[in-house]
Amino acid sequence: MSPDLDTIVIFVFSAFVLFIGLVFARTGINLKSFFAGGESVPWFIGGLSLFMSFFSAGTFVAWGSIAYKYGWVAITIQWTMCIGALISGVYLAPLWKSTGNLTAAEFIRERLGPHVQKTYIYIFMLVSLFIKGTVLYPVAKLVSASLGYPLMPSTVVLGLFMIAYTAVGGLWAVMVTDILQFVILTAAVLIILPLSFDAAGGLERFQANAPTGFFELINGEFTLGFIIAFTLYHIFYIGGNWTFVQRYTSVKDNRSASKVAYLFAGLYLISPVLWMLPPMIYKTINPALTGLDTENAYLMICQLVLPSGLLGLMLTGMYFSTSASANTTLNVVSAVFTNDIYKGRINPGASDRRLMRVARWSSWLIGLGMIVIALTVPYIGGLVNVTISVGAITGGPILAPPLWALFSKRLSGKATLIITYISLAINLVFKIILPFFIDFGLTRGEEMLVGVGVPLMLLIANEIRTYYAGYISPRYLEFRTLKSSRKVQQDNLTEEEIRQSLQQNKFGLKITAFALAFTAFLLLLLGLITGENLDLLGAIAALIFILAWIPWRASAKIVGGALN
Repeated sequence: MSPDLDTIVIFVFSAFVLFIGLVFARTGINLKSFFAGGESVPWFIGGLSLFMSFFSAGTFVAWGSIAYKYGWVAITIQWTMCIGALISGVYLAPLWKSTGNLTAAEFIRERLGPHVQKTYIYIFMLVSLFIKGTVLYPVAKLVSASLGYPLMPSTVVLGLFMIAYTAVGGLWAVMVTDILQFVILTAAVLIILPLSFDAAGGLERFQANAPTGFFELINGEFTLGFIIAFTLYHIFYIGGNWTFVQRYTSVKDNRSASKVAYLFAGLYLISPVLWMLPPMIYKTINPALTGLDTENAYLMICQLVLPSGLLGLMLTGMYFSTSASANTTLNVVSAVFTNDIYKGRINPGASDRRLMRVARWSSWLIGLGMIVIALTVPYIGGLVNVTISVGAITGGPILAPPLWALFSKRLSGKATLIITYISLAINLVFKIILPFFIDFGLTRGEEMLVGVGVPLMLLIANEIRTYYAGYISPRYLEFRTLKSSRKVQQDNLTEEEIRQSLQQNKFGLKITAFALAFTAFLLLLLGLITGENLDLLGAIAALIFILAWIPWRASAKIVGGALN
């Protein structure tokens, strides 16, 4: 393995991604174009971007650790995300699009009131900073361990790079680099999988050497109750997380919003199998890992089987998947701050130029906060514990009420806050307070069931109470009127506004096609330089080059600022 060649690969691909972000520096003319792509982003771009936004290097570290210890259940856990996306596609994604809101926070303000919005904004920003800050840690750890660089500087440098192209380019920069990152990561995984089977002695030997129960759908501490609760959690998370809502609102209509979620579901049906097999295979090669060392299983199989240069490609894919997840959150949190705090409360009369400046600076400040949190992960119990516990405590209380408000005409702002506070308090008591004072602890399944079950039961109880009381929220009636008036405004967009949005999308699709074609060239060049696995790299490069035709063809349908 040549660390120098791996470093060069990481640098070249990273520089290319930063270049893509800089290309979009002048395309954000206002908040709608910067944060929502003019609300006419092609659904397949939005779907791939949503997919990349969902996972990170933590997928390979956290779920890879579970795959190494327990086997197939790591895939079962991730299939719950596929179910959540399917339900979102049928019911939730089109409802978000039909609200006509730019952000989920804007919907909360109009439907549940400014006080609820203010509370949710602060909770959302804190939780997002914490969760997405933690995803920087595993990729910095991977780069540090693989190439011999110190952990702290690696975290800071990778974090700063991640912030740069998001703050400069806006949503289209995020989405185009998401597509590029998806391709690089998929190429790396497709390379490592056959090499891993070869190292284990083939499929039959892998199956023979696997531990008992390794291919069971349910195993270890991840029980059927956990899987059911995790499925409910992902209905809330994929359907209601503010980051993902932006993908549903940035496409042109309700049908396209559903397609975004369906594409995500299809990808999450196949991808977990490809991702989790390598650490499962490594269990049969080296079964001695214990404790937090199991989080390194994916890295160890990469180091074992990948030749010079290809390890750098894998690390690049892992880093890009992390940045895809984090930079999408950066874009959304910045949108919430700029649109709902600065414009909504601090400076309602701000010009588009002023708002764009605030949007970019807020991206930088929020990103720096993520870096600080990433540096604390080694001291708070490891990535698996942090990922699952934070989701269990906060997911249901902050995501379920706004989703309920999409359907219910009876949920009020006051009831929303009461349900949120009670749910958070109960979750904190069971997860943190009781274990601190007495010998008490919930299992993984119980922790997740409490996290999603409590707010759901409270919402159902409130709906029943208000139904028999004949209560309808005044905010619901106001929102329905506002929604109708906003639809009229959207129908009366000027030809210039429509033309600018379509031209931005035409430009974005062309850059996407160019990025894919250039990535295919770099992969082929890497195979020629290393002289190893040239046939495999060549086949993958050819496939990527063919895929570049899809966005290029889509861009050709936009002629003179109008759809052809």
